[in-house]
Amino acid sequence: MTPAIEINNVSKWFGEFRALNDVSLTTSQGEKVVICGPSGSGKSTLVRCINRLETHQKGSIKVRGIELTDNSSSISEIRAEVGMVFQQFNLFPHLTVLQNLTLGPTKALGLSQKEANERAFKLLERVRIPEQANKRPGHLSGGQQQRVAIARSLCMEPKIMLFDEPTSALDPEMISEVLDVIVDLADEGMTMVVVTHEMGFARKVADRMVFMDEGKIIETGKPKEFFGAPKTERCKLFLNQILQH
Repeated sequence: MTPAIEINNVSKWFGEFRALNDVSLTTSQGEKVVICGPSGSGKSTLVRCINRLETHQKGSIKVRGIELTDNSSSISEIRAEVGMVFQQFNLFPHLTVLQNLTLGPTKALGLSQKEANERAFKLLERVRIPEQANKRPGHLSGGQQQRVAIARSLCMEPKIMLFDEPTSALDPEMISEVLDVIVDLADEGMTMVVVTHEMGFARKVADRMVFMDEGKIIETGKPKEFFGAPKTERCKLFLNQILQH
């Protein structure tokens, strides 16, 4: 079976700063990969390179067999396969929740408004906020807005979901409501790559953990071994610090 994502020897610079340093990672269809590491370690940059929000300068990235190049058609093909949820919700403030969800399917996928509405309502049920359909984002809590952002991505029927620290902008009491939705997606078999500091959640959903530092992948492993017996001192130190909180 074609891997979901193949990242081979990828490097990325911002000026003189090397944000990614010869990174390689392959994920299978249906696999849940959780990436952790200190701030500035390259986690978000790596995820953003997968759907060309950042451009890598060396190495190759393939998504479901499609190589990501400067060619705009390859970028469009890959973005059609990949949904992304950010730290900030990136919703259109002047549109209702329902309009935020149906804009992509009607404009990009050619669905009728009726079809798009039906799809949107199913997804709002799935993320547990159907009653918010006619409100604008500014009237929702942060947790509700992030669930709308997840539903909006799912409206495009992606094969892979990328989550870039989806709970880092939320108040503590709202974190679990967003993570519960991501756990549901994981249970349904969605292929996903999640950047997060929420280690309890990571233990629950990850098939594989990836630890990054200074633009490199330092350690990977199944959650049981990764948390129970990390192989590197850097990973051990990071986990000790983060699990104390």
